[in-house]
Amino acid sequence: MALLTSTMMPLGTPAPDFSLPDTVSGATLSLQELRTPKATVILFICNHCPYVHHINSALVRVANTYQAKGVRFVAISSNNVATHPQDAPELMTQVAKEQGYPFPYLYDESQAVAKAYGAECTPDLFVFDAELKCAYRGRFDASRPNMGQATGADLANALDALLANEPVDPEQHPSMGCSIKWK
Repeated sequence: MALLTSTMMPLGTPAPDFSLPDTVSGATLSLQELRTPKATVILFICNHCPYVHHINSALVRVANTYQAKGVRFVAISSNNVATHPQDAPELMTQVAKEQGYPFPYLYDESQAVAKAYGAECTPDLFVFDAELKCAYRGRFDASRPNMGQATGADLANALDALLANEPVDPEQHPSMGCSIKWK
């Protein structure tokens, strides 16, 4: 596992469009189909990373809470399955079901979507407002594996501000986790 800190997408950047297969439903889903009038959260995650394992339970809780308020969550895995077969689509399906992910888990085989977003690590989070402009780019919270319980506080603060039609705090912290496994 290589620890990596992500670079920051400038706030206000439009969300790059995509159309990817959902490993759970089998449907191909696009950003335009998935977006909501409130906010859309794009999460780059994978099956094997300890940083993702650390946040999984809290991620499901936060997603359930905010999806009930009209926010859409979408997870994407872009890892190279030739070098990391544990991230293969059939195992993504299994992990999504075991974890109870209440959101689509999409497979970015070409890695074009991760590159378009500038995603660098897992987990790597992006929040887009109703116009699909970047309102938050950063970490789930300040916890790390074996260093505090995951709460999703940073993500929740950004979503609370968007839902209240208030500005999201521009001081944001980069995501930290395992590097995306590039081809």
